[in-house]
Amino acid sequence: MASLLDGVNAATLRSDVPAFRPGDTVNVHVRVIEGNRSRIQQFKGVVIRRQGSGVSETFTVRKVS
Repeated sequence: MASLLDGVNAATLRSDVPAFRPGDTVNVHVRVIEGNRSRIQQFKGVVIRRQGSGVSETFTVRKVS
């Protein structure tokens, strides 16, 4: 079962994601859906933490005004 999950995770990982760590400043592009329209909203922020690994990894960014 674990080897099946590892295979699925390896197939869905993107190779073009740059390496970043907590404390780095990043530009974030967020898709905002308003009614039937969608747009990309961009902001700059500092990475606070990274949690998890693989496909389920998440990161927290604090917006810098």
